[in-house]
Amino acid sequence: MVQDASGAVVSAANGGAGREKKLGFFGRIALFFRQVIAELRKVVTPTRKELVKYTLVVLAFVLVMMGLVYGLDMVFSWLTAQVFGVPA
Repeated sequence: MVQDASGAVVSAANGGAGREKKLGFFGRIALFFRQVIAELRKVVTPTRKELVKYTLVVLAFVLVMMGLVYGLDMVFSWLTAQVFGVPA
């Protein structure tokens, strides 16, 4: 296995002639943590302006979905009352 420029692990092109030693249990754990740290270094923290914008987009979406669910609930409640009647 060889890492390419993007850091992804790819198999060797020479038919496995230059095989690397398989990692043991703790070696795989260490490799995992090294890869996690490498990915975390790529994370870009949003600016305050971006964070406010993303928050407002999420809140607007949630409000729209709440309205949609409320509307469907009211329609189905009315429809159920019309079909089955209201018990007296």
